[in-house]
Amino acid sequence: MSETMTLVLNHRQIQQKITRMAFEIYERNVAEQGVIFAGISGMGYILAGLLAEKLREISPLNVKVVEILLEKDAVVQGKVSLSDEISFDDKCLILVDDVLNTGKTLAYSLKPFLESPIKKIEIAVLVNRSHKLFPVTPDYAGLELSTTLSEHITVDLSSDQFSVHLH
Repeated sequence: MSETMTLVLNHRQIQQKITRMAFEIYERNVAEQGVIFAGISGMGYILAGLLAEKLREISPLNVKVVEILLEKDAVVQGKVSLSDEISFDDKCLILVDDVLNTGKTLAYSLKPFLESPIKKIEIAVLVNRSHKLFPVTPDYAGLELSTTLSEHITVDLSSDQFSVHLH
């Protein structure tokens, strides 16, 4: 039995979503000294880089990107760490992941930041599925998509043709 995949967003649509999200981030953070994007390893980190690149194009904000290293399949037992040691003091931190399913991964990804005097934390995702099992709601979402728990979303930002598929 072959699995059918439905294209939800194509390359051009994803680029439009990233541009819109970057403008929203700038609007809400125009008075900030800087913004740090913390992308969850994998597609979240790639998305963080794309958002940071776009934000640098449209604003004078000081923008940094750091990778949150964790095991997505074992977030409870696994160690959560950052790719770089940078100061988060009095900065705006934006947690980034490709898809928000239940909120579990994003909730556990907060571990490295809990003892830093961060000014505020916001969440950006490309696709929000709204299966809230954890109290995590995105501040910036490219697409709100109602799905069943048995359906899956696959995001590919690694090739020269970005895509989001439902299967």
